[in-house]
Amino acid sequence: MRLQIVRIIAYIFFGLISFGVKAQSKRFIEVSYDQGPIIGNHKDWADELIEIIDYSGVDVRFGWRSSKNIYYNYINRFPSYGFGVTSAVNYYAEIGRPMGIYAFGEFPLGKNNFYRKLNFSYYTQIGLGFNMNPYDAETNPLNGFVGTAINAHVHFGLKAAYQFSDTFGAFTSIGTKHYSNGSIKKPNAGINFVPIALGVKMNLDNEQFRPGIKPDFPPLEKRGFWNITAYMGLKSYDIDEKAYFRGGLGINYLWELSYKYRGGLGIDWFYGAGAKERYPNESITFLDVNSFAVVGSWEWKLTEQLYMPIAFGVYLSKAHLNQETTRFYERIGVRYRLNNNVFIGVHIKAHKVKADFFEVALGYTIPGKVKKTITY
Repeated sequence: MRLQIVRIIAYIFFGLISFGVKAQSKRFIEVSYDQGPIIGNHKDWADELIEIIDYSGVDVRFGWRSSKNIYYNYINRFPSYGFGVTSAVNYYAEIGRPMGIYAFGEFPLGKNNFYRKLNFSYYTQIGLGFNMNPYDAETNPLNGFVGTAINAHVHFGLKAAYQFSDTFGAFTSIGTKHYSNGSIKKPNAGINFVPIALGVKMNLDNEQFRPGIKPDFPPLEKRGFWNITAYMGLKSYDIDEKAYFRGGLGINYLWELSYKYRGGLGIDWFYGAGAKERYPNESITFLDVNSFAVVGSWEWKLTEQLYMPIAFGVYLSKAHLNQETTRFYERIGVRYRLNNNVFIGVHIKAHKVKADFFEVALGYTIPGKVKKTITY
């Protein structure tokens, strides 16, 4: 069961993103070198580690950009997807040499103009991080960043690229690279780098990327949707303590805002197991381990079936034994709709960007009646 949630996150995301591989794709390879500071948490041990560690790394990515001229590609400006590997250059006894394997998505900014040489985009990566030296009370007591050798790898950033020819290009990027186990095992402050990268891109296909004119859009059916979602995960509450079940249930009503987005409101309920075992001498009440929140939800549709849920919740009541440390929380992840109603997904729930737990989601969508139809 150790790090089971982290593995599930990588397996599901790698599997889902592979659905984006189509014929009519322009394939490419990117190689980059990055360097940047490590972000601490103002703790003495973190400041001491930052003085020791000097981060630099290399990335190699294989990707594809579908030129299939369908409306989902068009509204997302023909994104790129792929897989990559990354590694820190230097080894340090305190944290090891962090490495990662990941899936990525890159989304262009600006209007669809395929003749531009200079282009801007934003990207996200998610996968598995490994080859780390975790905290150990006797042999590695200084490392409060990670408590496990295997962690989630998450990287967000902005990118500027210049295409010198149909084959060759160069780019620079800046972002945040994060390694964490989602509090499955403490300590788990997380390793946070802010890498600035320089790289080159080699297209593997000779033809120019020219998808064609704007495609025909199907009628947009304006209607509401009820999402009923079960959340399941594991959480450790203290160093050298085992992980306990964390989960809950969400009910959200979302409205079809556009071809690309849905948005709405809902209620989340969360439960944390193991309180009686952790506090054997205390009288545990229902509200000590159960919390309720109002949540604003947003869905970014990447394809007909693949989408990213983003949420911001405000607690109506917090369960103080579950380490819900702020009045609000954030959620971001990826989901895949198996058919018209059932979906699966993985998210991270966090308080001020500090992980609460990784959520494996299973849900059901109940579509409402079509209120009106808009034709573009």
